[in-house]
Amino acid sequence: MQLSNEEEDYNLSLSKFESMLKTNKVLFFDSEEFEEIILHYLDMGKAALAKKALKLALEQHPKSTGLKLVQVEMLVYDDKLELAEKLLNELYAIEPTNEEIYIQKANICSKRDQHEKAVELLKIALKYTDDYADVYNLIGMEYLFMDNLEMAKESFIKCLEEDLEDQSALYNVVYCFEFLDQNQEAITYLKKYIDKNPYSEIAWHQLGRLHYGVKEYENAIRAFDYATLIDDEFLGAFMEKAKAYERLKKYDEAIESYSRTIELDDATSYALLRMGKCYERLGNKALALKYFNQTVHEDPLLDKGWIAITDFYVRQKNHQKALFYVNKALAIDNQNRLYWKRFATINKQMNFFEEAEFGYRKAVEFGDTGLDTWLFWVDILQFLGEFESAIQTLLQASEYFPEENEVEYRLAGLYFMLTDNTKAKFHLSNALRLNFDNYILLEDLFPVVWAKKMVQNYIAKHKKQ
Repeated sequence: MQLSNEEEDYNLSLSKFESMLKTNKVLFFDSEEFEEIILHYLDMGKAALAKKALKLALEQHPKSTGLKLVQVEMLVYDDKLELAEKLLNELYAIEPTNEEIYIQKANICSKRDQHEKAVELLKIALKYTDDYADVYNLIGMEYLFMDNLEMAKESFIKCLEEDLEDQSALYNVVYCFEFLDQNQEAITYLKKYIDKNPYSEIAWHQLGRLHYGVKEYENAIRAFDYATLIDDEFLGAFMEKAKAYERLKKYDEAIESYSRTIELDDATSYALLRMGKCYERLGNKALALKYFNQTVHEDPLLDKGWIAITDFYVRQKNHQKALFYVNKALAIDNQNRLYWKRFATINKQMNFFEEAEFGYRKAVEFGDTGLDTWLFWVDILQFLGEFESAIQTLLQASEYFPEENEVEYRLAGLYFMLTDNTKAKFHLSNALRLNFDNYILLEDLFPVVWAKKMVQNYIAKHKKQ
């Protein structure tokens, strides 16, 4: 690839400057060359070299406004705001129409969290600048700092009106639309933008993301297709397209797109995991397991990979292997309620009731408040003969489900088992009131209680009422 004359001059200036540093010979550079050299080192994070270049530059060009503005930028970079401000005031007295002075003053205000004042200064800079896009972009960023997303959005749109190619402004516009829950408006905006700039792969990709967000998966795929036609190595677009195909249950196409991401870059555990899930849905168990195993090989600390294998073996009813893999997931994240529930369910299937009880207890401890979790836990406690613990657990559950007949029937049954008939009748009365027909639960869960004449009479009496 041939370099432009500007790029060649720029590279020559850098080489010449670095050669000068090595030989200690003082060579002459014009002020603009120095500016580019200093900004290059700042962009590279080489502050020491930038300062050395600035010192030499000011020795050769002590009256250069451009270099002094670069000096201001470096002072701001070093948080020497008072010194920077003093120098700016001196420059302002000489060149009150230099837009860069207002931009740097705004930068200082921004550093001091004076964002409204920064916007005022940037609006003055607009009167003197030729680079409207850059100033509108800076104004947009100040509005973002103030959480004024509507004004930020307007500023970034103005920036793009001046410079269609400004990718950071394009991302920021979409971010503002999304934050404001204006997804359809964002789609409309991007379509207009694409009319003006049809070869922007970023715009097509963002349009695809927005369509995906509002569940318009066919439109999302079409947009991602354009993004990948413009840039056939656009990994993100292939990944998003695969996800959209999955949503449409087009698993072969999803696999093809995920495969393309692996061709473009090292295999990611996410792509391998999704491919495994696609193969499983296509009924290809061997390939599904292959990709699940590759997932955990690629990233042994990815708990979702171990869980995918766990769920695979649960569906195959191979509980021994499922238990092995759920333990792997728990070794990585032992505070995940979903993993503990799986652990409990698998142990229950294998008749390891004490382990199952422990699993349900942990699931609740880490935030699982689903009714089925409480009931599975209680039924196991009852099976283990721990009636008091079962009652305490149900009373906890009743705080989440105060009007749940399944909780009340179980409380009634357990209190009858403990011969606390007063409390038993209270809860049985509640249960019958909430759902009379579900009294069959007593027969299923508490056959000894069901057989009592007193219980039969109490239900019969309630029925007559």
